[in-house]
Amino acid sequence: MSQSVLSLFRDGHAYMSTWPVKKELYPHFPECKVISATRFSIAVMPPVAVVCSAMLINTLGSDYLPQTLAIGAFFLSLPLQGILWLGHRSNQSLPPSLKNWYHEIHGKLQQEGCDVHKRQSEPKYRELAALLKSAFEQLDKVFTRRWFE
Repeated sequence: MSQSVLSLFRDGHAYMSTWPVKKELYPHFPECKVISATRFSIAVMPPVAVVCSAMLINTLGSDYLPQTLAIGAFFLSLPLQGILWLGHRSNQSLPPSLKNWYHEIHGKLQQEGCDVHKRQSEPKYRELAALLKSAFEQLDKVFTRRWFE
């Protein structure tokens, strides 16, 4: 299923705010690293682009304006690349091993009486993110530690 770039940005931003960035998840999922790097680049890359562009124009002059704009655009595109990756990842179906894990966590949350969304038969990474977020918020560390040892 093909998606527009704007919907990927929207999905990526939503996925970035939904995914729980917890130390227990770092070894298992690349999302934690991508989200941390994307958040860092959102804060850092715009000033870096301005400073680099200003230094290049100051040093080389206006004859190098196209190259300067290209370098500035490169720095500004780095956070967008992370958001696009997250948007694409959020719409992917879970592999069978993670699907079983999703169903196990969902069952445990229901068993404990937690408020969870309806169980999906073909879950995607965004449903896993919502489920993990509610698991970390609603269950104590004794229950969540078992899943990540």
